[in-house]
Amino acid sequence: MTNLTGMFSQFSKSLLALSATVGALAVPASAESFPAILSDQSVREDNPLPDFSYAGFEFGAADIPDITNTIDVADFGAIPNDGKDDSKAILLALKEAHEGAEPVRVQFHAGRYVLSEILWIERSGIVLSGMGMGTGGTELFMPRPLNQIDDGGALDEIRIYLEENNKFERIPDANLEVLFSPYSWSAGFIWTRVPNGRHATYLERYDRPIREVKQIASGEQFSRELLVSGASSINVGDVLQINWHNRDGPEGPLVKSLYGDTKEKIGSRHWELPDRPLVRQVTRIEAIDGDKMTIADPLLHPIGDSLPAYFSTWEHLSHVGIQDLSLVFPENPDFGHHNESGFNGVYFSGVHNGWIRNVRISNSDSGILTDDLANVTIRNIVTEGNHTAHYSVHIGNVHNVLVEGLTVFNPTVHALSFNTQSTKSVYKDAVVWTTPTLDQHAGANHQNLYDNVTVHVTPDKTATDGTPMYDLYKAGGAGYWLPGHGRYNTAWNVKVLVAEGVEPGSEIVILGGSEGPDARIIGMHGNRKIRLDHTPEPYLELLNRPVDAVPSLYAYQLNQRSQLSASP
Repeated sequence: MTNLTGMFSQFSKSLLALSATVGALAVPASAESFPAILSDQSVREDNPLPDFSYAGFEFGAADIPDITNTIDVADFGAIPNDGKDDSKAILLALKEAHEGAEPVRVQFHAGRYVLSEILWIERSGIVLSGMGMGTGGTELFMPRPLNQIDDGGALDEIRIYLEENNKFERIPDANLEVLFSPYSWSAGFIWTRVPNGRHATYLERYDRPIREVKQIASGEQFSRELLVSGASSINVGDVLQINWHNRDGPEGPLVKSLYGDTKEKIGSRHWELPDRPLVRQVTRIEAIDGDKMTIADPLLHPIGDSLPAYFSTWEHLSHVGIQDLSLVFPENPDFGHHNESGFNGVYFSGVHNGWIRNVRISNSDSGILTDDLANVTIRNIVTEGNHTAHYSVHIGNVHNVLVEGLTVFNPTVHALSFNTQSTKSVYKDAVVWTTPTLDQHAGANHQNLYDNVTVHVTPDKTATDGTPMYDLYKAGGAGYWLPGHGRYNTAWNVKVLVAEGVEPGSEIVILGGSEGPDARIIGMHGNRKIRLDHTPEPYLELLNRPVDAVPSLYAYQLNQRSQLSASP
């Protein structure tokens, strides 16, 4: 079997050949401002950049559909603006939607609906839709938090896990010692799930057998071509999961593929549960030619004798959507980190090819939480209010999720978060006005992209030489999941706007105190000169200059794919 270095070398040669073809199509005439990591072959070979353009609905290649078949909640007694609780009527409308088989839109009217129950979406093809997120649109008002609402035991495993593992938030100066809230990163008033599915993967004794479909013989990292011997049980169009395990301890080849030859501490969770996949990639079979197979998106890691992987089934919903709504919670006190009461908007889990779009969320503990997703687009989301949220829109345990056009007005602990086992996901065109963080939350998250993001900062630290500093990369995550991220996480064209505390013409230090290896930072710039203090050292290009030639890497790479597919 070709060793990892050899496979990577082959990939680099293939990428350079592709780059030469694409370059003739896509490189603008003004090449002097064009990033070398895209245009210079030797730089590209030494500093690979993943193709992030497969994130989003239909691998980035199709528009979100409009569903015309509707169920009107008014037919079941849900009347806006009457001051009455509408939960039972809305649940009846959802029950009607679940009894059908065709795609259907559960439609609300303009005005306020009162909701005090969880809205479960448990079949494919259901879209929850309002009349817009503006003042004349549809508002769902939740007067009570989730800790006062029966979830039917959905979070029982998380609760047991927290107790058995002594997960307490302890702040002696505040006289606070409380068990972590299960709502810190789970649950929502709108909650998608596979029927009878497992809501969390915490306790090993609850693990279910993985339904293996076929071992994969070989495949090169970043390629879409696989060799699968005797794949008669697999068909074009199948949506399957590729699983890589680390069964070889701290020095295993998967750990090396994730982190390279880093000197950073690798947490024990990377090897202490070898029967669980450490890396998972949901993909679709696009073509089969004998033992050769083409998948929909590039491989996260190589596959071969020293680094085996296999296809398994993946239970999921598809074409589920939430759109054109405001989710409003009452003004509520902030009880602190990991002490949330459950004012959570959406918990989007178990979905492939789904979407959330045109949604405003006010006064939440977390706006949108994600889990076990692939190829989902979350677009045009606004989070607001004075309440400090744990997350705005959270990306965790997902693959190929695109968050596009997010605006964060409210204070958050983690504004833009690539969380545990997030891969090939993208925040594009986000604007964070308050307490911004590029939170890379450890947990083998890798090959993720911050793309054309704008952050408004006020210095919160001082460098050793007295220069104002902001900890933009302030991150969470447990020590057993360190480092902060795997190879090739990228920040592209990040604009840092200093609101106060730094004189014109003076410098600000942007801190990334404990990140991960082989990060790419291209085009970080703003209204003050930036000095970047990032550990470990990243690939850095165009510091204090915007990437005018390629303002969005995602859009650029998607355009490359379109041009190549259209060329003869």
